[in-house]
Amino acid sequence: MNIELLEKAKEKIPSNPVLVNMISKRVRQLNNGFSPYVKPLGANEDKLDIALREICEGCLIAEMDF
Repeated sequence: MNIELLEKAKEKIPSNPVLVNMISKRVRQLNNGFSPYVKPLGANEDKLDIALREICEGCLIAEMDF
């Protein structure tokens, strides 16, 4: 896991529980064959890093209904 990406993602999604849920759901989707919203940096890029980059670049957002 890229720590710099994690810190940038925390700036976008300040709630740790929401961030963890977003990342875990997206990694599951990527593992099940969904296409990434960002171009992978290499064939061996970790799915977790792809999900973090998607959040950092604004491709994934969280809507919270209160």
